[in-house]
Amino acid sequence: MKVTIRKWNAVATWRWDIPEDDVCVSGKCGHNFHMHCIVEWIKQDSSKGQCPMCRQKFEWTETIATDEQEEETNTATA
Repeated sequence: MKVTIRKWNAVATWRWDIPEDDVCVSGKCGHNFHMHCIVEWIKQDSSKGQCPMCRQKFEWTETIATDEQEEETNTATA
């Protein structure tokens, strides 16, 4: 069986693409995005609240905090 890719839409990012001060979020579907990118995507009516990669309902799992954000959190709780 031969498969031909007719169109490729790369949206997701990988850790090495993310500047140190950017926040990355993961969806329960396993796709990762810059926080500002996925927020803008979800705001669009056409997104229907779905992951832009797999079209499953996008549900947040975690935020990968930067070292500076972790420091601020640790300082506030200490």
